[in-house]
Amino acid sequence: MKFQLCAAYISKNEESNIGQSIDSVKSIADEIIVLDSGSNDRTCEIAERLGAKVYTEEWKGFVEQKNSLLTKCNADWILFLDCDEILSPELQDEINNIIKNNLIGAYYINRRTHYLSKTMKYSWQPDTVLRLVHSSLEPIFTGGKVHEKLTCKEQTRRTLQHEINHYPYKNIRHHFEKTIHYAELSAESYFLEGKRASIFNLILNPIVAFLNMYVIKMGFRDGVRGLIAAFSSMTGTFLKYAVLFEINLKNKIYKSHSRLREQ
Repeated sequence: MKFQLCAAYISKNEESNIGQSIDSVKSIADEIIVLDSGSNDRTCEIAERLGAKVYTEEWKGFVEQKNSLLTKCNADWILFLDCDEILSPELQDEINNIIKNNLIGAYYINRRTHYLSKTMKYSWQPDTVLRLVHSSLEPIFTGGKVHEKLTCKEQTRRTLQHEINHYPYKNIRHHFEKTIHYAELSAESYFLEGKRASIFNLILNPIVAFLNMYVIKMGFRDGVRGLIAAFSSMTGTFLKYAVLFEINLKNKIYKSHSRLREQ
């Protein structure tokens, strides 16, 4: 059976988020697919109770996992969501209107971050992502270990008027744990691309990241939260190049030892 709209998720240990996200989409989605990578909490139970079809596969990386998710969707339209994203009633209506009128295309949606009990008006903005795509456009995910990108055949592309409400961080600890994790993944991707870390990367790039978030994007207007967001951007950038330096150093030592063993 071919459905009109499939809401598609990847998940792991998202019991605190996935219920609200599915609740926000189930009134417009004919099919809800969750590809879980080994949750040991109630994620799968909650998703199934709310009508989702849940699959379980070992984690293969963001690109491979999401492309595997794609193969499980059986609908004309696919709406890709993270478990910490919630659709407003206005966005639900906007998406429903596109589908009812069969306005075939690829649609970007801006995500508005909610952080420490407040909506961020400037920090992490804009955060526009391609999320709603007609299956005839052959959507596929590409990219490295982090910051995967959804691509599709050329077609009409528009940005929807209404936004996704994004709740990516439970608290400061969770925020900076994710900052470190993504810095490590980014460094690994850079290494695979043959990049190296210089002293200038370690000094200048974090400063630029801070100024971009806090000054250019006017994060200072978000008050203390904006300062924390800018600092996390600076920290993540510094750690990315610091870890890249470490990986390159280990690789250099490994090659040196290999040459000595061959002699």
